[in-house]
Amino acid sequence: MRDQAALVAGVDVGGTNIEVGLVGANYEVLDRAKADTPTSGPDAVLDTIEHLVRSLDDEPAAVGVGIPGVVYEGEVLTVPNLSNWDGPVDLVAILGERLGVPVALGNDAGVGLLGEWLAGSAVGARNVLGLWMGTGIGGGLILDGRPFAGARGAAGEIGHVIVRAGGALCRCGRRGCVEAYAGRRSMESTVSTMIDAGRTTTLYDIRARAGKSALTSKVWARALAGGDMLATELFDTAVEAVAVGVASAINILDVERVVVGGGLAEKLGQHLADRIAEAAEPWMLQPHPELRFVAAALGDDSGVIGAAALGRELVTLR
Repeated sequence: MRDQAALVAGVDVGGTNIEVGLVGANYEVLDRAKADTPTSGPDAVLDTIEHLVRSLDDEPAAVGVGIPGVVYEGEVLTVPNLSNWDGPVDLVAILGERLGVPVALGNDAGVGLLGEWLAGSAVGARNVLGLWMGTGIGGGLILDGRPFAGARGAAGEIGHVIVRAGGALCRCGRRGCVEAYAGRRSMESTVSTMIDAGRTTTLYDIRARAGKSALTSKVWARALAGGDMLATELFDTAVEAVAVGVASAINILDVERVVVGGGLAEKLGQHLADRIAEAAEPWMLQPHPELRFVAAALGDDSGVIGAAALGRELVTLR
């Protein structure tokens, strides 16, 4: 029989899907639910989260949520990769009232890294940079053995490190961000522009055969495996942009481990982490002698387990 007090729901809100899991005290995911991420705004996202949590086998004692944006004191301040989000949204208060349990909130990449630090490929490390590659490019930090969110929740936003002044336009409204070159949504826009200019690619054919509406990580992985020239060129550019941003962060923070997660890491695994490590090497000044780049070990569960850990803290503190 399950101990109800030990069960916490973790919610991982992504640009494509919302994943929810019922997590036990030993970080095991006991039940799961999943839905497409709504594009009509925060009300629809909150409705979907509520429905998914209520669909789980048991009622959780608390809920933790990771969302792809800047969060502070229970509010979502900005979310570049979710459609129709304008202004702060007090997600903790709204969702807590709906579900009747305590709710905690964190950045999606930050809670993904937390999951890996607790039960995955960052276990035992004291200084870690998380790099989450999916619809956008997210990041998280463990510094001196503790999760670090910064003065107002915006620490670790490696996707918005500028790698090319005046460069490509990012969804955040600035130019030259890592995400403008390596975020899946930005790359899809570039593919469209290149096709209009006369280039050819198998990406759209692969997308159609997979029954997808977007160029998902799976579509990119298949195109790369098939030697598609345009996909390869754009992915090379993405790796280089990520590598410059990661190397700059390493020069500032002196971490001992970089965890590469997100949809692309799930499909490409350690090979992707190795490529980024190789491309970053020329840009690093004095890296830790035991610095390692590793693929996330928990897959989709990284964010779910990390978000649940945030929720569990609320139960423990009561």
